[in-house]
Amino acid sequence: MENRFAKNLVQDFEREPVPQEKRKGWLKLSIVWMGAVIALSATVLGGSLGSGLSMTGAVIATLIGCFLLAVVSALCSVVGAQTGLSTSFVSRFSLGKYGSYAVSAIIAIALFGWFGVQVDLFGASLHTVLLNVFNIDVHPKILVVAGGILMTTTAFFGYKAIEKFSLLAVPLLGILLVASLIRVMSNQSLSEVLSVPATGDPLTIGLSVSLIIGSLAVGAIIGPDISRYAKSTKDAVISSFVGFFAGFSAVLLIAAVLAKATAQTDIVSILLGVGWGTGAMLILILAQWTTNDNNLYSSALGFSVIFKHTPKYILTIAAGIIGTSMAVGGIYTHFIPFLIFLSALIPPIGGIYVADYLMNRKKYTFSNLDAQPNVNYVGITIWIFASLVAFATTPAPNGFGLFTLTGASGFDAFLVAFAVQLVASKVLQGSKQTDLIFNKN
Repeated sequence: MENRFAKNLVQDFEREPVPQEKRKGWLKLSIVWMGAVIALSATVLGGSLGSGLSMTGAVIATLIGCFLLAVVSALCSVVGAQTGLSTSFVSRFSLGKYGSYAVSAIIAIALFGWFGVQVDLFGASLHTVLLNVFNIDVHPKILVVAGGILMTTTAFFGYKAIEKFSLLAVPLLGILLVASLIRVMSNQSLSEVLSVPATGDPLTIGLSVSLIIGSLAVGAIIGPDISRYAKSTKDAVISSFVGFFAGFSAVLLIAAVLAKATAQTDIVSILLGVGWGTGAMLILILAQWTTNDNNLYSSALGFSVIFKHTPKYILTIAAGIIGTSMAVGGIYTHFIPFLIFLSALIPPIGGIYVADYLMNRKKYTFSNLDAQPNVNYVGITIWIFASLVAFATTPAPNGFGLFTLTGASGFDAFLVAFAVQLVASKVLQGSKQTDLIFNKN
């Protein structure tokens, strides 16, 4: 009885489709998505938009960028909702068994790497808040460890824990952000704030859209990790738009207005400046927690495809320990370029499996999973080609900077992979039909 209870507590269907009776409606899925996109980095990005653009420009860039992210997330999430499988398993249909192992490793390493980056930022920021507001001097490394433990706990129990925590944290985060806006705006009119010209490093609308897309492109591509819990395709699509378009837009625009009103881009500094220390601390803790448990969760899902006989909760603990230890050791100063490199490899995966799914829906069932080839050479070739496009359009020093397409290298790679895979699938379907005709004759 005890073992069954413990098993149900950590059961997350990481190696099988999520049963229909365990699926969720769009509202709960949306809350999870919003928890994932509301992070300290999002408020900093919003602040940068506010200081580098006019308010009209910031609104235009935000709506365009978030809409495109929502479209990509919705396309990827449809595949997850239909199959009930994680991103790593979905990729097996278009890239083959060993191709999916490569996908799993890249997603897992990239996400637990970003987990470490975020927890390192968490420790440094919380140290500032505790010192300035409460006059408590706790070493940042201790806060990094504490943050790593906190964020690993919800990922340990899987989707159900992430959902429950998001249901608590997201409304509270929303209230805190809106209350912050009201407090900062209490001594000035909205028209005055909105008319403030760009005061920071100047941005163009095109570059701003690229920054917005680039900030969450990987999160949109791994949509199946969340949408496999969707009751229907409709629920998956609606939740993607609520999370990425409505939720992310709201956070960016609130941060942009705060930046206009205070001439600062860091929301923690803004809140400290108006004397709201406890509010700053709560926003910092909740925003980083709801984002980072998703990073670790998807990382463990990726590892579970490779390490088939190791329970996901053990993989989650291992990833959390490694990520936190690397943050404590300060390795991320040198590791970030490598993470950017890995992140450029992920968007093409989404373009490939979405296009392949649209052309070959019948094969995307769990019962067909073991029938897939070890290596799908067409899919692998497209992946390599689209990844090279991503590096070619990424400015130096992280890329080659040879040319530009949309300005967002991850989005470039997704579009190229999607288009080429559509053509390849169509050609392959045509050749199969020709073979059938000749065989009949």
